[in-house]
Amino acid sequence: MTATVRFAPSPTGRLHAGNIRTALINALVARKEGGTFILRLDDTDRIRSTEEFARGIEEDVAWLGLDWSSLVRQSERIALYDAAVEKLKATGRLYPAYETPDELELKRKRQLARGKPPVYDRAALELTDAQKAAFEAEGRQPHWRFLLEQRDVVWDDLVRGRQHVDAGSLSDPVLLRADGTFLYTLPSVVDDIDLGVTHVIRGEDHVANTAPQIQLFEALGAKPPALGHHNLLVGADGQALSKRDRSLSIQGMREDGLEALAVVSYAATIGTSDPVAPYESLDALADTFEFGKLSRAPARFDPQELRLLNAKLLHGLPFGSVAGRLEALGVTGGEPFWNAVRGNLGVLSGAKDWWAVVNGPVEPRIEDSGFCAIAANLLPPEPWGEGTWGVWTAAVKTETGAKGAALFQPLRLALTGLEHGPELKQLLPMIGRERALSRLGGETA
Repeated sequence: MTATVRFAPSPTGRLHAGNIRTALINALVARKEGGTFILRLDDTDRIRSTEEFARGIEEDVAWLGLDWSSLVRQSERIALYDAAVEKLKATGRLYPAYETPDELELKRKRQLARGKPPVYDRAALELTDAQKAAFEAEGRQPHWRFLLEQRDVVWDDLVRGRQHVDAGSLSDPVLLRADGTFLYTLPSVVDDIDLGVTHVIRGEDHVANTAPQIQLFEALGAKPPALGHHNLLVGADGQALSKRDRSLSIQGMREDGLEALAVVSYAATIGTSDPVAPYESLDALADTFEFGKLSRAPARFDPQELRLLNAKLLHGLPFGSVAGRLEALGVTGGEPFWNAVRGNLGVLSGAKDWWAVVNGPVEPRIEDSGFCAIAANLLPPEPWGEGTWGVWTAAVKTETGAKGAALFQPLRLALTGLEHGPELKQLLPMIGRERALSRLGGETA
């Protein structure tokens, strides 16, 4: 059986680092098994969900390269959830409760004061029809709770191994609010059944929801899917990730010029037994993915480490994979230019800065005008190639006696205006004799 998986964000904000780990693991499982990856927008929160956020999520997932087979919006599937509610009511698994939030809070406090767990006492099951009618006459509308079977719920977690939860220790979860809106659990389970989801893979913060959801699958006549709960991401300092930190949002990463492959390579390998390294494609990542490699400890997401990985990825990219993007930046130096500068890039847009160094204008830094004048006089005639730098600097060394840094650094400062950069044996032919001569003379090219 091939895997059908889903990534189910709520369009109440843009995606951030914590979201993409879940999205990526699901997408890798689908790729590895030739399965189906569904993007499901859990947009039943009518107040907080927006079309702008929905479009933003689609943009973020597409930029990451996580191609979905289908896009589903829960707001368009309400009839399915209503049918499930009626089925659960008919079988006695969904019952009305009339307590107000204040009354429930008071119950919890009393239970805690007695040293008991704050589990709902099922008082609503004892209500008579007359009592229910009296509540409704007061203007109270019921919320609806799912009646849990008081038994041990067991599943073999894809990441955590054998798990079991005593459902008797849990409150019957509310599936339907008094205003008629659904809580997360019911639409999610109904969708998983209807869409044929075979594997539900999500963060370990959902472990506590799993036992009621398994019983809900069964109450609706469906076999629960395979379940896996991966480790969560924390910040570089070990603290919870902040959704307000722009450097942790996918939109921010994209705007900062990070490569999608660097982001997914990083998100897929931190917190695993694999080394953090850039991968050439999602297929290559999928080939190496195994649930057994996921650590149980939280994984640290460090934006600085991601930037270093991004640079490492760029340093190994062939010209063909970036040619169109370089052209869009106005960089027309072709493969020789790319091979010269890629090792000095942190983000691709940095190539534009080095193209400006080649073409000018550049403000030369002349520390010894006499030395630079001698070097200018010794510039060989064109055409130039990679061997020109060696021929020229050998002549300058013979004439001035300078060697090492005393020879090379003044030339770099004059030709580029910078202390560090790509090898000049590669840049010099692109700078050309006319510009080089002008810069060595201390004039702005």
